[in-house]
Amino acid sequence: MSGLPVIGAAMMIADIQNHLAFLKDKDRDIEIQDFTKVEILNGDWMPVCRQALDALGDFKGRIGIHGPFWGFTIASMDPDVRTLVARRMDQGLNACAELGACYMVVHSPFTTWDFNNLPNYPNAFDRVVALTHETLGAAVRRAEELGVTLVLENIEDKDPHARVRLAESFNSHAVKVSIDTGHAHYAHGSTGAPPVDYYVHAAGGMLRHVHLQDADGYADRHWEIGKGSIHWHAVFGALAALDVQPHLMLELRDVSRIEASLAWLQQQGLAQ
Repeated sequence: MSGLPVIGAAMMIADIQNHLAFLKDKDRDIEIQDFTKVEILNGDWMPVCRQALDALGDFKGRIGIHGPFWGFTIASMDPDVRTLVARRMDQGLNACAELGACYMVVHSPFTTWDFNNLPNYPNAFDRVVALTHETLGAAVRRAEELGVTLVLENIEDKDPHARVRLAESFNSHAVKVSIDTGHAHYAHGSTGAPPVDYYVHAAGGMLRHVHLQDADGYADRHWEIGKGSIHWHAVFGALAALDVQPHLMLELRDVSRIEASLAWLQQQGLAQ
């Protein structure tokens, strides 16, 4: 089992204490998700960081955060919205700097509508890229200085290659790709996208982060692993072929099922 990938988990600070033994076992990665909340970003966020570090104690694993995403796209055509989103990214990076976080999850701008309609307009894909650069340019430069990687997570993405091309366009070690397995499975089951392992193959060497959740291909379930219909052996087979292993983070709606999900993966001989 020693050669199998080590699984981490995403959770709120309030959940850390209940899963501290899991996290400290094998120095697993943790993704702190409190910094998606605008009231924290706009408020006194420093005590929230201290609360997280106090809860983790002598934890030696790697820390990441889920960045802000509610209510916006990183490729808005409205310059005022782009200014606000740039501020949100900077606020997320403030938390990264205080926590010593090594990555921040950022949501992809691509929608199901885009898949069918971007080819219908001249230079439409390039326009999405340009708008994203206008929004994230300062954040990318700061992330490079901080040693933080911004990982672009698929949301509605039907084309698994689109956000890979977007990430590559920055030509920066601070911009890579994330996959959410449940989002990919939703896109596969409901919009005709490829299966989840194809998303891994499409990301290839750009993949640095994975949200592990099970689903039914209809909705964004965030079920424990083994309760849905994702072909996990295909997913982990694709991951095993990568030269650099990404952060593998359980992201469950019911965080009490983190250990049960790990046990299922262990029983299948897929992870530890």
